[in-house]
Parts: sequence; structure tokens; C-alpha cells
Amino acid sequence: MLRGLLLLLFALLVGAVVLFALSNPQDVGLRLWPFDLVLVAPLSLAVLAAAAVAFLLGAVVAAVSAWPLRRRLRQLERSAQRMRAELQALRARDAAGPG
Repeated sequence: MLRGLLLLLFALLVGAVVLFALSNPQDVGLRLWPFDLVLVAPLSLAVLAAAAVAFLLGAVVAAVSAWPLRRRLRQLERSAQRMRAELQALRARDAAGPG
């Protein structure tokens, strides 16, 4: 069910991108100051490339900001594993009887 919904949303997004690209075929000149370089590309390609770069930069920022959380999660998982082992040892000792 969820996979089908995600597939439908992806198909709608692809359709919107295709319609955007077909609706904006005119060329634009892209300049990067201070260089004397002009790149001529379709408007749709320029806008979609800018959106892709922005998306990738956002993904990098999100990944970098999650590193400390992931490190803390690994520490807590190791601690929980040690506690489970200790609890299991204590239960085994109690099951063996007074000692």
C-alpha cells in the first residue's frame, strides 16, 4: 500500500518535471561573475539544475548535522547491549540458587 502510494507520488513528480521541461524550451544565457563565460541552456534545464544543487546541498547539511546523533545512538546501543548481557548473567546466577 505505502509502496504503491510512493510510486504514484514519484510518477506525479516525474510528470510535473516533464511538463515543466516541455513548457519552457527557450534558451537562457547563464553567466558566472567574474568569469567571462556564458553557458546557453534551456530554461527548464537551468531551473531543474539549480533545484538539484539546492537539494543536494540540503541533503549534505542534514547528513552532517545527523552525525553526532548517530554517534550517540551507537553509544547507547552498545550500552544497552552490555546491560542486557549483565541482566542475563544476573538472572542466570539467581536461577542457579543461593550461592
